[in-house]
Amino acid sequence: MNRTNVGGVSVSTDHFINGTRVSSVDRFEVRSPLDWEWKLADVARGGVSEATMAIDAAVAAFPEWAALGAEGRRVFLNRLADLIDQNVETIATVECLDMAMLEESLRLRVISRGARNFRAYAQLAADYESREWSSNGTDNAVLRMPAGPTVVITPWNAPFMLSTWKCAPALAAGNTVVLKPAEWSPLSCSLLMDLVAAADFPPGVFNVVQGLGEEVGAALVADPRVRRISFTGSPETGSIIGQVAAKNLVPFTAELGGKGPFIVFADADIEAAAQKAAVMFDDGGQVCLAGTRLLVQDTVYAQFVDRLKHYTSLHVMGDSRDSTTTLSPLIHPDHLARVDGFVQRARANGDAVLFGGRPSPTGLWYEPTVIVPVSNGSEVVQHEIFGPVLTLQTFATEQEAVALANSTAYGLSAILYTASDERAHRVGQLVRAGTVWVNCFLVRDLTAPFGGTGISGIGREGGEYALDFYSDLKMLQIKEGTTHG
Repeated sequence: MNRTNVGGVSVSTDHFINGTRVSSVDRFEVRSPLDWEWKLADVARGGVSEATMAIDAAVAAFPEWAALGAEGRRVFLNRLADLIDQNVETIATVECLDMAMLEESLRLRVISRGARNFRAYAQLAADYESREWSSNGTDNAVLRMPAGPTVVITPWNAPFMLSTWKCAPALAAGNTVVLKPAEWSPLSCSLLMDLVAAADFPPGVFNVVQGLGEEVGAALVADPRVRRISFTGSPETGSIIGQVAAKNLVPFTAELGGKGPFIVFADADIEAAAQKAAVMFDDGGQVCLAGTRLLVQDTVYAQFVDRLKHYTSLHVMGDSRDSTTTLSPLIHPDHLARVDGFVQRARANGDAVLFGGRPSPTGLWYEPTVIVPVSNGSEVVQHEIFGPVLTLQTFATEQEAVALANSTAYGLSAILYTASDERAHRVGQLVRAGTVWVNCFLVRDLTAPFGGTGISGIGREGGEYALDFYSDLKMLQIKEGTTHG
């Protein structure tokens, strides 16, 4: 079994299939965004054979796992949640080195969210009450059936938490799972499999296959035995997976990024709005839910910009393990080049860089950047950058604000600052987004629906919505008067 030391933590670099570690001849490098010269691991690079092996295991394990029922499965999911809580520090150490999210944030809130995911979905599944009624001479009930083997493909940002967010409802619903973590940050998901083994899950119920999306990911989603696919990533990749899912008639949910508007009305608490806008640079701006298009009412533009500059100046670029750091590096040199490419093309287009706009002299950090575009059609307005880059536009009227907010192909989230409850409800209903926050940001309820409109994705995760997706609904009708026995 191949293991490596990551920040003092022993991490397996192999797949986890059918309850055991499985190696591959081919490997791929994983390096730390904190220091690109630091190679963390050579990780098993799966392909068609590993994908087939994992689906074989999930298919074989499915009948027994489904037959346990929600109460039986809850025992395993709660046991796994307890183990996550006991290993928060270890997981946070590895994930910080692997993808560079602030270690303090990982320790205090992000990793423990994984435990809450498993407990919450285990409870929701156990608490499910079927709809029952009588009509047309029959007694009727709507029942959930486990759908079958499920493939989950997760992104490189917050990989541990986002993997549990998808896998917990799939497992709670009675499905077996094959998880494919992102190749840029696979190590914390490997730690999750150590905890799955420690929780004594039946072999084949929960598997991890590592590798490149175009290799093992493509093989996983193309297997006709898969009955659910859940993906988070780019619209381009989501479209490819969706076509494959459609060919096999497999239900598919996708969260595909965002370009959220951050609308500030003149009656808002400008200090609070500017302070929250500066939060959009957190985690290097690598947050799909961030409000990256600042839309500010023209009468308070100067005041807002002044306070935004102040709060942005308080950010500290540095080592994500340091508690004083607030701005982490980007995940990969290729991603740094992508983000800087957007900024340089914006300059060439005539867009004005209000502040920032440069990579750090060394490392993978990028300055907090605000761009004033020449038009709403500018590339930096219309496309997701996924870095610490915001655009800034003004509006005169509420109608104009709504029109600008709805002017991109995305629709994942939106942020609105206003003192008016009436405006909050009116504009909140008009803005096209899966989630709209008013005078707050990133307040999450695990029972609430989460997902996007437009090219931000299809389907909804969260609460009963996720459990319904991972289930097949059955209509049971029994003629009245049928005797027991």
